[in-house]
Amino acid sequence: METQARHTLIRSRAQANGKVLATDLSQEFGVAVQTIRRDLRQLCAAGVLERVHGGAVMPSGVSNIGYGDRRASHRDIKIKIARRTAQLIPDNASLFLNIGTTTEAVAHALHAHRNLMVVTNNLKVANILAANPTCDVVVAGGSLRRSDGGLVGDLAALAIDRFKVDFAVIGASAIDLSGDLLDFDPEEVRVSQQVIKAARATILVADSTKFTRKAPVKIASLAQVDHFVTDRVPSEELINRCADWGTKIGLV
Repeated sequence: METQARHTLIRSRAQANGKVLATDLSQEFGVAVQTIRRDLRQLCAAGVLERVHGGAVMPSGVSNIGYGDRRASHRDIKIKIARRTAQLIPDNASLFLNIGTTTEAVAHALHAHRNLMVVTNNLKVANILAANPTCDVVVAGGSLRRSDGGLVGDLAALAIDRFKVDFAVIGASAIDLSGDLLDFDPEEVRVSQQVIKAARATILVADSTKFTRKAPVKIASLAQVDHFVTDRVPSEELINRCADWGTKIGLV
């Protein structure tokens, strides 16, 4: 079967079922799993599909993919981004970590840091950092989002308003090619916006797949970010804009 024909059928299966698995497609089409994985990479790079653990889903501009799939997606890149981010944060610093699987990876990467004070609206981040005996953890109250352990809403935003931290480490569900940072939940976005206001410096952690995604709610602009840690920036124009804005790009 020709590559283009496989791509058409893969997209058709994803539209019909919401998700496709590489092993199932391999058996159906009679080709190696590695061939299907290459097909999925190409379709995801084109923005046709969105990669998840074991396969791919149809991209959505109004709802996020599940937490488990987000956590497994591009795990190695997230670990590299997290390690690079941890190098930007010294001991004896205060910081905020918001909701997201990449910020959870940053929490793991801070395990050897000493005397941190971390404010978070992410219960998973709080549990990760609880293993560091020299780290003080403050959990911002709010409405619990059971799907990922996030705390959102007015109470979380009000709690954050009481702080002025050295660093805000934030994620985003999507990044527009104009440099806008986007997410799905307005309640979460309000908290992220408050976090940026409450920080002396903002670090965005996001892998390059976020440039192929869409989301309906604007958090901020890369112009408001001091450091952007990622694996790839898709256009020279955006790199030049970041230089004009003073946003430092750290590639892993």
